[in-house]
This record gives sequence, C-alpha cells and structure tokens, in this order.
Amino acid sequence: MAEKDVIIGLEVHVQLNKLNSKHFCGCSTDYHDSPPNTHTCPVCLGLPGTLPVVNKRAVEYAIRVALALNCAIQGETLFYRKNYYYPDLPKAFQITQYDFPLGLGGSILIKGEDGEERRIRITRVHMEEDPGRLVHAGTIDRAKYSMVDYNRCGMALLEVVTEPDLRSPKEARSFLDKLRNILEYLDVFDGNLEGAMRIDSNISLVGGERAEVKNISSHKGVEKALAYEITRQRSARRRGVAQVQETRHYDELRGITVTIRTKEEAHDYRYFPEPDLVPMRIADWVPRVEAKLPELPDAKRERFVAEYGIADDHAKSLTSEIRVANFYEVVAERAPPRLAAAWIADVLKGELNYRDVTIERFSPDQMVVILDLIEGGKITEKGAVEVIRTILDGPGETTEADPAAIVATKGLSRVEDDAVMAAVRAAVEESSQAVADYRAGNEKAINFIVGVVMKKTRGRADPGEANRLVREALEGAGRA
Repeated sequence: MAEKDVIIGLEVHVQLNKLNSKHFCGCSTDYHDSPPNTHTCPVCLGLPGTLPVVNKRAVEYAIRVALALNCAIQGETLFYRKNYYYPDLPKAFQITQYDFPLGLGGSILIKGEDGEERRIRITRVHMEEDPGRLVHAGTIDRAKYSMVDYNRCGMALLEVVTEPDLRSPKEARSFLDKLRNILEYLDVFDGNLEGAMRIDSNISLVGGERAEVKNISSHKGVEKALAYEITRQRSARRRGVAQVQETRHYDELRGITVTIRTKEEAHDYRYFPEPDLVPMRIADWVPRVEAKLPELPDAKRERFVAEYGIADDHAKSLTSEIRVANFYEVVAERAPPRLAAAWIADVLKGELNYRDVTIERFSPDQMVVILDLIEGGKITEKGAVEVIRTILDGPGETTEADPAAIVATKGLSRVEDDAVMAAVRAAVEESSQAVADYRAGNEKAINFIVGVVMKKTRGRADPGEANRLVREALEGAGRA
C-alpha cells in the first residue's frame, strides 16, 4: 500500500536500441552478442581530434517519446559536457543535456494501490550518450578487479526524470511497466535487450536525507531495492543514526543496498555547453513527428472496449504488450471478440508467463482453431487448456502444431450427451455417502459426485453440464 512517509522519484535511462548507429558516430548498435570492445571507433572512444555528429533519427525518436509522455517540446535544445572521471567514460565526460532539455513537464497515468488512477508527473526528458559497461569480478563492493567493455559507449540514451510523486515500491514498478509499454508501442527500443532500461531510484522518508540507488536493471529489482531502503532508513531513524545524502548500489544476490559514495550535486560535474555541437532548433520537427505517432496503450484500450465490447480488465491486459494487442486483433477478426479476449487475457497469457516465453510461441491461427472447437462444443474448457499447454510444451516450432490433431491424438473430444448421462448415473450409484450428505443439506457434496463423472469421462465432459445433470439426477431421485 501507499505509504505517507515515503517519497520516491525515478530517473529512467532508456536506450534507443532500435537505431542502426550510435548517437554521435557511425558504429553499429548491434553489439549484444559481439566480443567486448569490437563496436568502437575513435569518436565513441574519445580519441584526440575526433568530432561528434548528431544522429538525426535519435533526435526524432527522442521527440516521439517526449510527445507520448505529454511533455512540452522545447524550441531549441543544446548538448552539454558532464565532467567526471570513471573508467566507463573514455573521454572523462559525458555528452548530455542540462539547462535546455528536449522536453519539459508531462505525465503518465498509473493505477495506484488503492485502485484509483494516479498522475505521475515527469520533470524532464533529455538526450545523452551511454557510457561503457563495467564487468566486475564479483559484487561491485567486493570485486578484486573490474573490466570495461566500450561496445555500449555512445549508444543513444534518453533519460526520463519523474517528480517525487511515487509513494511505494509497487507504484514505482507500475510506473516502469507503463513506461516500458509506451516505449514498445513507439517502436524505439527493445526492452528484452541487456541494458535497454536502467533505473536510478531516489528515495527518502519525509524529513530525511535522500538515497539514490543506481543502475537497477529490472522492474522487480527496483521494487525490491526500494522495499529494502524503506526498511533500512526507518530502522536508522528509530536508532537515531544520522543519514547522509548518498549513492547506493543494489546487490540482487544479497537483496541489500550498499554505499558507493556520497551523493554528488550538479556543480560537482562542472557542466558547460558542448563546443563541438551547435544548438538545435527542433520546433519545426514536432508536427512531422507528431503526425506519425502510433496508437498508444491507453487509446488502444479504450478502442478495444468500444469496438469489441470486451471488459476493461481484459482490454488492459491485452494492451499491456504491443505484441499481445496485435495478436488479439488478428484473432478477433476471425473469432468472437469477447471469447477471444477472455482466453487470450486469462488463459494464454498466464501459460506464457508461467513458462517465461513470449506470444511468438503461439500463432493466431492456432488460437482461432481452439476457439472454434470451444464454440462448436467439440472440446471442453479443460480440454482447450490441455491443447494450449501441449503446444507450448512441444518441441521445435510450436506455432506449426495443429490443435485439431492434438485433440484427436490425446482423445480430448467432448463426450456425447448419452455418455455423460451414463457416467452421471454410475457416479450417483457409486457415491452413496456423498448423495446422503447432499440430501442432508451439504451442497458441497455434489462436487465429489461431479468429480467422479469427470474421472469417468476422462475430463471430456463439460463441468458445468455435469454439475447440472448430477443435480437433476439427485433431485429427481429425491422426489421419486
């Protein structure tokens, strides 16, 4: 639940990894499976005499994101040098933005822990370059040595800074989930790639000093790190231990945060305008970029409810991932939209999440066939779930598996009414104690008899129909 004494703000670093080249040089962005330090050049390594050149598409991507986050785009923007020495910065400074960020203001709507909609304000959106990646031989605070890989150095990065509007770790995770969803709809980044989104979490208790937990790479990690920090800071306050403004690291293996250094202030970085890059007037770019914005998650959710007549909860689940939303629309063109929504949102997504696989493991054609079998009364809901599981657990290209063939092979066809009725009569005869309990007023006793029916039909009877027939048999026998 939201906590009144907790103040949380986030700085989210989004890598625009769907670009073909880095922010200020021509190096390829496709480095993730490459050996260390093989996607570098004199520019991103900061060698003397080199000059950066702005990637125009990176600026357009940044404008796209800022518009989607309801920011006001500045007429002119300017790059700065942020000066600090660290091994992952070969130039000893980072090209970023300071006084003239690309976007100001903005907001994202999330559902709070009380179920009410909450508006999380965004302070600014600005462009910068990614540093390299440090590889530690152990944890950051105990490593015997560290190595540096500059393949990531110079990647186009977007920093989204929130106001301190979040009040719980769960709200922070909800914000990050919503932001990632928007970014994937915009087609500017692939969240499954290493380093695609890294989060600095600022947290304090009311009246206390702020701690910044740096470089958390997962939404779950942010939630856990913030929960730990709340406990740590409250414990320190109870013990009368003075808190200082500091930077901390979240150790995922130990589930704790550890001190890295005291927190720097802006003046510590000695910001000054980047002399090798001229100011950019981007006001004229905005109409063209805005005209190409895709339908965003909230708008798509509202359309799904209006166009397909589905429940809002289903629409929210279906639009939480762009690939799932696209999958649903293909299926809804060929199958009853409400039936499709229920099975994709409630069943298929659950089975995918359980196996930690994506929607690409299933095809719209397979879903349409399964829904046709359900609607035609050829299989029960239990049988349909079994077909889905069989496809997902199968070897090779599961999208090529034929649901109808699985039904035939595994004997999942729904049994005929006569066979169900025969199973009902047999179950009633064999379950004398359950029958007696039911007639004595124990309604739940009927579940035992229905279970016997399902066992006799090998799960191929419809549970609801079996329940109705058992109830009719018991009440009819009772009246006789």
